[in-house]
Amino acid sequence: MLDKLEAIQDRYYYLEEKLSDPEVLADMKQFAKINKEYKDLSEIVETFMEFKLISANMESAREMIKDTDPEMKDMAQTELNELQPKLEALDEKIKFLLIPTDPEDSKDVIFEIRSGTGGDEASIFAGDLYKMYSKYFESQGWKTEILDENPGSVGGFNKIVMEVYGTDVYGKLKFESGAHRVQRVPKTEAQGRVHTSAATVVVMPKYEEEEIDIRKDELRTDTFRSQGAGGQHVNKTESGVRFTHLPTGIVAESTDSRSQHKNREIALQRLYVKIREASKERTYLEQKDKRKSLVGTGDRSDKIRTYNYPQNRITDHRINLTLYNLDKVVEGDVEEIILSLQRAENAEKMKGSDD
Repeated sequence: MLDKLEAIQDRYYYLEEKLSDPEVLADMKQFAKINKEYKDLSEIVETFMEFKLISANMESAREMIKDTDPEMKDMAQTELNELQPKLEALDEKIKFLLIPTDPEDSKDVIFEIRSGTGGDEASIFAGDLYKMYSKYFESQGWKTEILDENPGSVGGFNKIVMEVYGTDVYGKLKFESGAHRVQRVPKTEAQGRVHTSAATVVVMPKYEEEEIDIRKDELRTDTFRSQGAGGQHVNKTESGVRFTHLPTGIVAESTDSRSQHKNREIALQRLYVKIREASKERTYLEQKDKRKSLVGTGDRSDKIRTYNYPQNRITDHRINLTLYNLDKVVEGDVEEIILSLQRAENAEKMKGSDD
């Protein structure tokens, strides 16, 4: 591990020099790329330097213990006793920081909520999820842009699609994909019975077009007129876009925007994610006996969480986490759940690296 850390430190100092290189300063794209890597390495390098300093101080204390002066021995032993837990804590922190990060974690996302089973109550719940996430996005300092919304007949949404921009958006929101189940007495229920309804969330990392390495000659593009129930959301032009990836037969489309250009971008994003997920699924099936996947495939049929209003309880089924603060969670306080999911995923990664 020490050799790896020394190599990281060397890389850090090399990047530091490059940031003052006139050629790099003249190329903003290259500067931004180098600066990002430099910042990404800063915490682990600073932690490693602190680790080395404490290790050196402990070595000095061990030498002092060899001294014949009892007072010096006592001082050295006291220092060793104080430094040992600090060194162990830093060692754990370094192991955590060495866990490979998913390069997609820093990406912005396309975030979709749809009502599921449960009729009007499902649409109302989809609206509640939208309010919950909107408050969470705001607490993180993220920006949003609504691409498409289809309101429910008695409130909430049948579907709402938005882009979310900010720092490490996908890294936090990737765990939200799947089916969210609610148990409560609906506003539409006259006899006070608890009903179970559902809404689905899909979180898709947003790629720059130059990152999407799909050959144009492998794509078939179709445009079509969006269908709808009428009113202002029905397109009178062929703004819907559908892509078919000929080698795999995978199809993705978008009618989320009234702009064909925007639909083209969203459909291409969806196609790329589907192709990547198909590849990941193959790998997952090959490796599933070795380790489990916390996030899963992100399939909307995966029931990930239950919101039980009568008991003020929220349960994340993937990590068996149950909290009795649903009233706070629905007000946007979902950070504890997301951090718990991140810790569980990192623990899995650490297990995988130890195998």
